[in-house]
Amino acid sequence: MNPAAPTQCTKMELMLHGFVDGELDAAHSLQIEQHIANCSHCLRRMEGLQTLKQRVGQKGVQWRTPDHVRAQVLESISREAAMQTRSAALVHERDEKRFSILGFIRQWMFVPSLAALAASLLLVMTPMSDRSTIGDEVISGHIRSLLVDHLTDVATSDQHTVKPWFNGKIDFSPPVVDLAREGFPLEGGRIDYIGGRVVAALVYKRHSHVINVFVWPAAVGGETATWRATASRDGYNMESWVAGGLTFCAVSDVTTDDLARLRVAFSSRTSK
Repeated sequence: MNPAAPTQCTKMELMLHGFVDGELDAAHSLQIEQHIANCSHCLRRMEGLQTLKQRVGQKGVQWRTPDHVRAQVLESISREAAMQTRSAALVHERDEKRFSILGFIRQWMFVPSLAALAASLLLVMTPMSDRSTIGDEVISGHIRSLLVDHLTDVATSDQHTVKPWFNGKIDFSPPVVDLAREGFPLEGGRIDYIGGRVVAALVYKRHSHVINVFVWPAAVGGETATWRATASRDGYNMESWVAGGLTFCAVSDVTTDDLARLRVAFSSRTSK
């Protein structure tokens, strides 16, 4: 396996932070995934960033800004804002009405000194947190599979072919059932990347709509403790449940009723 060229690695390293934080679009995320699959250097770099993010996000790691520092930042912003307001008054008509809050924000956001102060205030007043959620990553994985023509790695409706295909590719065994009789024919499966780990994705159809069912061990991340059974984001619906030590999350643009029917049918077939 030939290592990637240094210039390519340099370009990818610039995007690794955004990839780890879940801030890249589907096309760039796929580009990163394809690159780290063939570049051990960038893979180690990504794993290091993920480890650092996990450590920083632990309880007790965040540093609380002293009150006097907060006061100094707020005072600096107020002083700079007052100076900008006085300068603007010289070039505007004397009888101009007081700036609206929105107009004021638009004005000082273009002033470098104020922009820097505002950024500083955000850093000291906002605790570090994981801005990307599992739900967001699930939706991104669903959209990515549709955009880049990578819906399945193994394309077949035969559950007895799909299930053993996962052996050796992931560290758990996802249940695979064909729900064609219930109106959800199996299309195949693939591996995906959600929540910092490789997961299984089972692909079903509902008429002309694609449904991705992501599966991973329930003990990872602890996300199931706070997830709703049903959720909707950005025009997509999600249905999540836990069974047999695994977390399942179905996502599609079909109705929530359809996803609920899929969950019931899937759970019924796998609990036998």
